[in-house]
Amino acid sequence: MRLFGIETEYGITRDDLDEVDPVVESMEVVRAHLTASFERRWDYAGEDPHEDVRGFRVSGLAQDQEEDEFAKVDAHRPFSFHEMKSDLVLPNGARFYNDHTHPEYSTPECRSLKDLLAHDRAGERIIQRAADRRNKRLGGPHVQLYKNNTDFHGHSYGCHDNYLVSRSIPFPQLVAGLLPFLVSRQVIAGAGKVGIEAQESGCVPGAYQLSQRADFMETELSVDTMHNRPILNTRDEPHADRNKYRRLHLIIGDANMCEYATALKVGTTQLVLDLIERGAAPILELEQPVSAIKQVSRDPDLKATVRQKNGRTLSGLEIQEQYYLAAQRTLAGTDAESDWVLREWGETLRLLTQERSQLVGKLDWVTKLWLLETFVREERIGWDDPWLASLDLEYHNVSAERGLYLGLEAEGKAWRMTSEADVEQALSTGPQDTRGGLRGLCVRRFPDQIKSMQWERIQFSGGLIPKTLEMDDLFNPEDVKICVEIFEAAASPADAVATWKQRKDSPS
Repeated sequence: MRLFGIETEYGITRDDLDEVDPVVESMEVVRAHLTASFERRWDYAGEDPHEDVRGFRVSGLAQDQEEDEFAKVDAHRPFSFHEMKSDLVLPNGARFYNDHTHPEYSTPECRSLKDLLAHDRAGERIIQRAADRRNKRLGGPHVQLYKNNTDFHGHSYGCHDNYLVSRSIPFPQLVAGLLPFLVSRQVIAGAGKVGIEAQESGCVPGAYQLSQRADFMETELSVDTMHNRPILNTRDEPHADRNKYRRLHLIIGDANMCEYATALKVGTTQLVLDLIERGAAPILELEQPVSAIKQVSRDPDLKATVRQKNGRTLSGLEIQEQYYLAAQRTLAGTDAESDWVLREWGETLRLLTQERSQLVGKLDWVTKLWLLETFVREERIGWDDPWLASLDLEYHNVSAERGLYLGLEAEGKAWRMTSEADVEQALSTGPQDTRGGLRGLCVRRFPDQIKSMQWERIQFSGGLIPKTLEMDDLFNPEDVKICVEIFEAAASPADAVATWKQRKDSPS
């Protein structure tokens, strides 16, 4: 099974202020996680968003100009860029930082869906606990956080799912296999949204759609993420040995509250990547993929069709069915987790056409629509009532006291793969079979001896020569297990690095 992870940017507000500075508020929430002063450890030197997977380097991104403008505005602030980022690596191997106007939580790399769900849910708890500490200082529950993708004023923020992919797969092959699937994935993974939205015109109420991100997709392929948002991001930043691997960085997805929707979103994408690798993906070419995303999203009855280049039309549900049938033929019996995804994928597609009510508590767009329809009926209001946008937002509130989804979950009306014990463990410990867990172990064991960190390496201080743990090709579970055992037993990180290097370099 390949590695995957999720990065979530959280919406943030303060209800005691007429005007909110999201840069400061996001920084304060991240800093509230700390019990000591902030120390910069994350090394940005290895990050380069200008490299394009299509084989060139862009001279500038649309977001560069915006960041330059941010820098001018930020010049008066009493803190540096890196202090503003407040980039933390946590004892569970996750990364928690301020993405300028949003607190962002990146899970550690995971190998199983259950681990991913546990760490995604741990992110909700970590960020809410930080907000609780911040609110205690403010004297009231003023800061509220939302696991969603829009502020209903034309601004969108992302939930990015990432996958480790072999570089031997030609990128055009990935594009051809993924585009139709991603256009239609919102059928099972959309978070649901009241209204139609755009940066230029704000939010137009009155309609309900499947996805929060669909309105903001602007092109098929692009290295940009903040403007000219693509269905398939082409940033070539593998965080691994670039001769062997790519990182598929998908910015099209919604932030899900339902564990089931997250599991299907990531699980089905992984199966489609397996199909592409085997040359077994359905051959579909959409005439206008960007328009198709919006067409599919804006029809909760799932009857809207999109045109292929051959002139035939398919609904989003029918596209999903083609991918499901190809995966069933090719991948059934691969392993227990793949079989679970196949079974649930097929059953979900059936229920969407026959008994959609059974998906309440499983798919976000179905669950939210059920809640809003109930409210509209009981309150006798129209779908253009601004009250509904407020309820939409509160569905995603990660406060147990206010969040509508979390209220349903507390009542036992939401499906769960994780237990509370799983989430509690994920708060402090990373996956034991990935380098994410090893990263967390180093943070727990040697916090004062870490000089800098990236996804693929840790540099330890002390001694005349800094010791570096290289993890750009550390993906075999058995190798991870051995390296973890070495770091658990070592008296110092220098000893651990030396022992691991000697074992790696010795003939097998």
